[in-house]
Amino acid sequence: MRPPPLIRAATPADRPAIIAVLADAFHDDPALCWIYRDERRREAQLRRFFSLITRADARLPLAHVATDDAGTIIGAALWRPPGAWALPPPSLVANLPRLLLAFGTALPRTLGLMGAMDHQHDRRPHWYLQFIGVARSGQGRGIGGALLRAGLARADAAPCYLETATPSNVGLYQAHGFGVRNQWQHGEAPPFWSMWHPGG
Repeated sequence: MRPPPLIRAATPADRPAIIAVLADAFHDDPALCWIYRDERRREAQLRRFFSLITRADARLPLAHVATDDAGTIIGAALWRPPGAWALPPPSLVANLPRLLLAFGTALPRTLGLMGAMDHQHDRRPHWYLQFIGVARSGQGRGIGGALLRAGLARADAAPCYLETATPSNVGLYQAHGFGVRNQWQHGEAPPFWSMWHPGG
């Protein structure tokens, strides 16, 4: 029997491993496959994407990693605190060269999807589960659930929000107290489920 994963708070030194794990975990994510359509280039593109995400969240205000018994990071979850779920426009402008590098010709459809996500985002105060993923080699072992429980505990009974484009994830989140707030779709992008945890 495999030992349970160790869940701990992330540190800035974990950033390279977090980038690698999330790039692997999201290789088949419907939304990111819609953005990055060339499977041969997707791994490198996802690494640039998560490098950009973790650069914007360099202080890792609430992030956890899961490690195996050898200490290797095999899962990660990134949260944004209440009032900070959206990057302010000056940050977007400052990161425009990195956005172009990360998305290339996919930038227009990416910005369109980001705008739709912003429009759908719940405006009540909450912690935002921006990304949670487990390396494909570690999936199906309860690691994602363990990461989710750790984040909910650290949110200290405050409401939480997420969105997912992966239908099989909806049940996992429901099992941890999230309810479907609404389902929506932007153009030809895959459908999304917005989900809300009331806290408490």
